[in-house]
Amino acid sequence: MTKENSLDRRSFLKTSLAAGGALLIGFNLPLQSRAESRMGAGTVEDLEPNAFIRISKDGSLTVRIGQAEMGQGVLTSLAMIVADELEIDWENVSYEAVGADAAFANPLFGMQVTGGSTTIRGFYNPLRKSAAAAREMIVSAAAAEWGVEPDECRAESGKVAHAASGRSAAYGDLFERAATLTPPAEPKLKDPKDFKIIGKDAKRLDSAAKSDGTAIFGIDVKLPGLLTAQIVRSPVFGGKVSKVDDKAALAVKGVKAVVPLGYGVGVVADSFWAARSGRRALKIDWDLGPNAAVSSESIYKDFAEAAANGKGKAAKKSGDAAGSKSKAVKTVESEYFLPFLAHATMEPLNFTADVRADGCDVYGGSQAQGFVQMVAAQITGMPPDKIKVHQTLLGGGFGRRAELDFVTDAILLSKAVGKPVKVIWTREDDTQQDVYRPASYSRISAGLGADGKPLFWHHRIVNSSIMARVGKAFGFPPAEIDDSSVEGANDIPYEIPNVLVEWVEQETGVPVGFWRSVGHSHTAFVVESFLDELASAAGVDPYEFRKSLLEKDKRKLAVLNLAAEKAGWGTKPAAGISRGIAMHESFGSIVAQVAEVSVSNTGKVDVRRVVCAVDCGSVVNPDTVKAQMEGGIVFGLTAALYGEVGIKDGGAVERNFNNYKMLRIDEMPAVEVHIMPSTESPGGVGEPGTPPIAPAVANAIFAGTGKRIRKLPIGVIGKG
Repeated sequence: MTKENSLDRRSFLKTSLAAGGALLIGFNLPLQSRAESRMGAGTVEDLEPNAFIRISKDGSLTVRIGQAEMGQGVLTSLAMIVADELEIDWENVSYEAVGADAAFANPLFGMQVTGGSTTIRGFYNPLRKSAAAAREMIVSAAAAEWGVEPDECRAESGKVAHAASGRSAAYGDLFERAATLTPPAEPKLKDPKDFKIIGKDAKRLDSAAKSDGTAIFGIDVKLPGLLTAQIVRSPVFGGKVSKVDDKAALAVKGVKAVVPLGYGVGVVADSFWAARSGRRALKIDWDLGPNAAVSSESIYKDFAEAAANGKGKAAKKSGDAAGSKSKAVKTVESEYFLPFLAHATMEPLNFTADVRADGCDVYGGSQAQGFVQMVAAQITGMPPDKIKVHQTLLGGGFGRRAELDFVTDAILLSKAVGKPVKVIWTREDDTQQDVYRPASYSRISAGLGADGKPLFWHHRIVNSSIMARVGKAFGFPPAEIDDSSVEGANDIPYEIPNVLVEWVEQETGVPVGFWRSVGHSHTAFVVESFLDELASAAGVDPYEFRKSLLEKDKRKLAVLNLAAEKAGWGTKPAAGISRGIAMHESFGSIVAQVAEVSVSNTGKVDVRRVVCAVDCGSVVNPDTVKAQMEGGIVFGLTAALYGEVGIKDGGAVERNFNNYKMLRIDEMPAVEVHIMPSTESPGGVGEPGTPPIAPAVANAIFAGTGKRIRKLPIGVIGKG
């Protein structure tokens, strides 16, 4: 991105809602806390030096967390950071999830959003600083009480000790004096060699509640007088309601109201099944709009035409790719296509709203509580301080729960009927009314020089823009180049002297959104698959070929080498097994994967083993890193083998898990995760495990069958 006036998704998130300044509130709160306000009563129940930390009289720590927990482990990892820097034992730590609060803005976005694998990257240093400041306040309180210098005292396990005099005091006994102190602006952070919790496997704080059923997800919310609603939306993307006959629906026992919403019709009832029955009884005439003729075939045709003849915008240009083509001794050209993909979160979309004259309470799992508060204020006409967001756990997010359509449903219906309403989407709604991972078409060519290395690389990407849709919703012009369309292609790590990466925007009428690893999910497949094609054309082992192009990037080379070593690259695999390798950097982390694959005589692909090496910088919880790599591999493998949302007559073909297939447990490969030791700044782990798996599998299929996979999903293939 080189244009000064362009606005990519990261810039948008950094600047939207002018929330950047609010971050200072969270990490630099004055000590006018509940502890100080209670001093007049002669007691201090707990110490709250900033928005994130509450230390109780008994020495226990509660970490207040404004990031969404959707299985990625942030409730635990963020608490680990605070506990270690504060010197409080892990068994005395708990968490409190908070709703919309500008004090909890993501430092990398400037607003309260969970996504882009940014939580640890964004909060690692600020949380350490906040906790270190609290620790120094408590130590200073002890030193002042004993008449010694703070440097002579040491904090450990929730106590402050003065070795020279043998005195010690629990944190809880030092609150009143600590509450009178000003937090230091630049507290001294612990040396990483002294970490006791960070870098060690820690038991998840939310595991027990999820295991015994006491954990509350959005779909579990219960309120007095709560009604349940279902929404009917147009079968064609962008269609609108023309006419509604609701007589039969209103006659269904339990149905309380039918509410036209323009984009659809809501049925509100006293139970889910009554709402569902009323929905089925509706008779709706639709204005299908301009997308009724759109199909997968028409989209593919338009993309292919645009790739061949469209005017691309340069997303990366180094050297002279066009001028170098005539100098290549061998040129390879290919075309790749990846389909639309649904998010398919395990918990279907839902949200609850209670709109009253005196305020609005909303309940559910959102990746963007600040946006939820904003849209509720817009719909109700109330100021944001009258909107209270109650954050629950999320049964999967992957970018889908950063959207506001299901939130809007609940608020509109509660406002219309004057009672609390929970909207529940069915799995069919979830699959057919998603904001999908964009379909993407790539036309790519590269030439080998006399030394067998790439001389030029020309990659043209055709897809629709996520940020064009998101930008329209928030009223700003789209960027000249959408970063989410080209990321992973415009920053390939390999040493190639002449590179041209172009983007052709081709809108389809199909709504698109952020999907786990976003643009990397398709660019990694193309780049790493095509690199294998070049290695084959050069007559060089694909691992050795990559090594030769990474000589100047020791960090990425180390990750590639680790994956190859642990997979036994260079040794002969078992009979019928072939190996493929891929490496990709995304969200501040480098991941290399080796897939071991077999293909049956009937063309069924069986992924037997995946070896994953990851350098995500400094690690907070190794167990979480491994889990997220494993989860990313499953997510990406499902998409590679089966994932596809087809389009017919302007709507989605797939409806449920019967035809939008998920990887079954008996298809799960053995996964090994190897974490590179590192002192670099933390990288993300929620998304980087997904991009390399599809090309690793495709490359393994080629190694075993000689067949190139250039179109996903892989499905059933033939040998030869």
